[in-house]
Amino acid sequence: MREPLLEAEHLVREFPAGRGQKVHAVSDVSLCLYRGETLGLVGESGCGKTTLGRLLTGLTPPSSGRVLLEGQPLPGASERDVRGLRRKLQFIFQDPYASLDPRMTVRDLIAEPLTARRLCASKAQETGKVLELMAAVGIPEELLYRYPHQFSGGQRQRIGIARAIAADPELIVCDEPVSALDVSVQNQILNLLRELQRARKLTYLFISHDLSVVRFIADRVCVLFLGRICEMGPAEEVFTHPLHPYTRLLINAIPIPDPGMRDRETELLTGDPPSPIHPPSGCRFRTRCPRAAAKCAEVVPEPVSKDGRCVCCHFPEE
Repeated sequence: MREPLLEAEHLVREFPAGRGQKVHAVSDVSLCLYRGETLGLVGESGCGKTTLGRLLTGLTPPSSGRVLLEGQPLPGASERDVRGLRRKLQFIFQDPYASLDPRMTVRDLIAEPLTARRLCASKAQETGKVLELMAAVGIPEELLYRYPHQFSGGQRQRIGIARAIAADPELIVCDEPVSALDVSVQNQILNLLRELQRARKLTYLFISHDLSVVRFIADRVCVLFLGRICEMGPAEEVFTHPLHPYTRLLINAIPIPDPGMRDRETELLTGDPPSPIHPPSGCRFRTRCPRAAAKCAEVVPEPVSKDGRCVCCHFPEE
């Protein structure tokens, strides 16, 4: 049986929107990350992916629910315990241009978590550790004292990855880490993440709206719509046989490189996502679902286990 590293129990996060209204960013989300796996979190922009990632790392406190890291509640621990637990959690941000301080050299950027955690006994030891991390992510050591503006986007993301692994974390949340990069550079970064995962026994929560990228890197996939989980299961099974109508429509929207298949008739996702301030009653996807019935407007679908997968739908695909 696989060992759970992080568990989320009934997470809810709401943000005030003025005039007594609330943005329902994450609503009753429960999931588990197992050691050494990559869980892909997918969905349209605004569905709550980044908010959920921040909740799981303690960067944003939940309105209700809790997060357990190795069985210990993350938000409810004492300050000293929280600092110890958060060392095991790191974040790789989407924008490699905005996530690095332009006034700091590569040496200081990568050394920052080492300094904050007092992981090195001297400056010389710290510099040696930085050089090891640079080598691990493919940054030449002669660039040690350069500034972020002197690097390309792919190189900046490598610096961000080096900083994320500096404190030897166990879980890294990758928030759209390749969306701002060219396709060829995307492949390099994805392969680097895989190599680091094998070498350091890392666990990833990989957030992306690009299903092709998620299919390449993820072991399991969690599909999110308007703050709720629609479907979760092994990546290849979800992509080849989706159970939730939303998952199927997302997969249908993936571009096909074969020109001979571009004229095929395919059902696509239509309409705009509902407002997170006034989400629909019952199933939140029902206003865009081709299979919606009266029951969908009245009853929130409960998670149903089917063939080792989880789907929240009254009428899952056969």
